[in-house]
Amino acid sequence: MKAPTKTHKEVQEHYGEVARTSSSCCEPQNMLYPTEILQGLPTDIASFTAGSGNPITPAKLQPGETVLDLGSGGGLDCFLAARQVGETGHVIGVDMTPEMLSRARQATQRLGLTNVEFRQGYLEALPVANDSVDVVISNCVINLSPDKPQVLREIFRVLKPGGRLSVSDIVTNRPVPEARRAANADWCDCVSGALPAQEYIAELRKAGFVNIQLHPDIDTARQAIEAGQFQGPSGTTKEDVLRVLENWEEQEHNIFLPHLISAKKPG
Repeated sequence: MKAPTKTHKEVQEHYGEVARTSSSCCEPQNMLYPTEILQGLPTDIASFTAGSGNPITPAKLQPGETVLDLGSGGGLDCFLAARQVGETGHVIGVDMTPEMLSRARQATQRLGLTNVEFRQGYLEALPVANDSVDVVISNCVINLSPDKPQVLREIFRVLKPGGRLSVSDIVTNRPVPEARRAANADWCDCVSGALPAQEYIAELRKAGFVNIQLHPDIDTARQAIEAGQFQGPSGTTKEDVLRVLENWEEQEHNIFLPHLISAKKPG
């Protein structure tokens, strides 16, 4: 990969500050995961996430599998995956932000995990060998890349034949206007970089994936609205926003929703 872009640097700075200030982007975190899979984790680890959903449960991880987490942040999804793949499995987290990597490595030591490692790198040039990973997971990170087709090609490269993808990401109902795509804050907030669903599917197909499925995570979106974590335009009520959610695909303006995305590399 060439030198990091302006977008990479802005995203890195934003999430570096999140790591330094010990805040979570999407609190309360336990809205995203079933309570039972978080049991036993220290509160500060279990509550630290910048995710949009739960890619772990639909991944159906098996003992002995090798899992790669793209944009692993503080490491929560890696730690959850490590429990499921067990001592014979292996989990690799890749992140470009030093502060996130430091936080994740410290948490790994606290948890006493020996089957998790973290590597610094970019999604567009993963520091991972060809055909070496059973499952790629990611949680609200692919949308942050300025070159998503390259990210998907990299995922395809590192997956073993027959390997699978399980991602939570933000998807929109229509192309994002160019002016909004240039808004740094919106990009870092997982808005400006979101792809329309059909474009996401097309890019996955071009990368070589099959069995592609995108499902809007309506339940997570509804919980966020009910909890007051998402605000509509000025003058709208919570009920207005919930009504829009019911027919979000038909709205004339951009609606951004978490989606659960799965695909497979042919065997």
